Amino acid sequence: MTKKFLVPVAVLLLAGYVAFAQSGHFRLGQWLELNNAILSNLSREYVDTLPVSRMSRSAIDAMLSQLDPYTVYVPEEENEDFQMSVSKVYGGIGAIIYKPEKEGYVIINEPYEGSPAARGGLQCGDQIMEIDGVSTIGLEAAQSSDRMKGKPGTTVHFKVKKVRSGEIKDIDIVRERIHLPDIEYAGMLDGETGYVLQTGFTENVSRQIREAFLDLKSKGMKRFILDLRGNGGGLLGEAVNIVSLFVPTGSLVVSQMGRDSTDRREYRTVMTPIDTEMPIAILVDGASASASEIVAGAIQDLDRGVVMGRRTYGKGLVQSIRPLPYNGQLKVTVAKYYTPSGRCVQAIDYSKREEDGSVGHIPDSLTHEFKTLRLGRSVRDGGGITPDIALTYHPYTRLVYSLVVNGIIEQYTLKYVGEHETIPAVEDFHFTDYNDFVEFAKGKKFDSRTGAMALFDQMKDELVKDGLQDKASAEIEALQKALEISKEELLWLRKDEVTPWIEEEIAVRYYYQGAGIKIRLRYDREVAEALKNSFLLSN
Repeated sequence: MTKKFLVPVAVLLLAGYVAFAQSGHFRLGQWLELNNAILSNLSREYVDTLPVSRMSRSAIDAMLSQLDPYTVYVPEEENEDFQMSVSKVYGGIGAIIYKPEKEGYVIINEPYEGSPAARGGLQCGDQIMEIDGVSTIGLEAAQSSDRMKGKPGTTVHFKVKKVRSGEIKDIDIVRERIHLPDIEYAGMLDGETGYVLQTGFTENVSRQIREAFLDLKSKGMKRFILDLRGNGGGLLGEAVNIVSLFVPTGSLVVSQMGRDSTDRREYRTVMTPIDTEMPIAILVDGASASASEIVAGAIQDLDRGVVMGRRTYGKGLVQSIRPLPYNGQLKVTVAKYYTPSGRCVQAIDYSKREEDGSVGHIPDSLTHEFKTLRLGRSVRDGGGITPDIALTYHPYTRLVYSLVVNGIIEQYTLKYVGEHETIPAVEDFHFTDYNDFVEFAKGKKFDSRTGAMALFDQMKDELVKDGLQDKASAEIEALQKALEISKEELLWLRKDEVTPWIEEEIAVRYYYQGAGIKIRLRYDREVAEALKNSFLLSN
């Protein structure tokens, strides 16, 4: 193309871009004008008083829902809860409470290890009768929790009925800055395998991973498992720093691209690694998202380790917090991120999910193939991180969900703690009073239908809608008799599935969260399966 043709073409392209931009601005201005006109007319003429606050929030939420699930408005009154969800930090005493009924007392369910609550003598089963002179009878659980929280350094006064002695005591506890841990457990699974359970990506978690890794290495660790199952992510920088521990300096970990395709930012490792040779496995599942996917994707793309488990959530978007008038905040998606091979893990359709939370099946025709950087293995975009090795998923039955949701196991645990002053060391503890649990549970209200019976009830409803209930009445009656099982029979049938839950909950109440995770690992079939895999034996 000659020079005399280039100038007109460039002018036309520029004119087209300006027209498009002007069109976009015009539509935005038109929309704002229309909204103002509607509100103005409503304020003058609507027959009743306008619920302005509710209308405003509903309008904002509906508008943002047209974008993506992660762009959200946070009003001033929700700022504290929002910061808690982001940083896992709050001012309080460090305890989980339980309020079985509004007209009863608050019960200390679980104080955190080393927390002000634990140091102040509060223990599982203690009843909080008053908080700063206000009776907890009639308060909701959230109201009680809000009264316990407050500015670090301030004092909260409790009137407490002790769980075993029944003694009424006055206890003053000074609130502190409570940071829920990102590293919930670190230990050796056997003589050679180190294991870390990481549940978040808040500030300094990479330093904690470094310390845990070196400690495990000093204990003879020759292979390392980082468990990111259920980890919804957090700070991108911490994800980069964790990968930096295991790959050469200067390695690309992740890149992000915003609205302008030329605005690409790369994040490379800058720290000296602590180990680039030890076999590493990253455990993931359908709830592993965001920063978890950055770590798993980088380890996979750089061929540094093996990813095991189930396909991850598929969140390849980056959010930033923007201040708004009246002390509100906007969490807005500003970019997409890409793993070292160049793939974006963002789910093509994030509205369709499998039962475990991962994205639904995506045909290869809708995704693109990429290659890992050292071994040239095929990996694909468009739907989370697909594990190198799939681990068998063992979903819980309907009974377990019902027992947990209805608080039956929690209530029994409080009863057990009140009757047992001590239990054996966690390594030696096994729950053997299942008959006692059955006697307790069968008198409680919860949905004790099997999955088959729940489907049967649904089928009966459909037969009624279709007018076929009389035609199939004999068959329905016979099937119902075959499926019926008493609450007690079902509890005994699922003993092997229910017992680990009870065992874990009891261990936590005496030896805190780490003990509960030790119990969980005792029964974790995915971890057991991972330990048998030859990929962990050599890098």
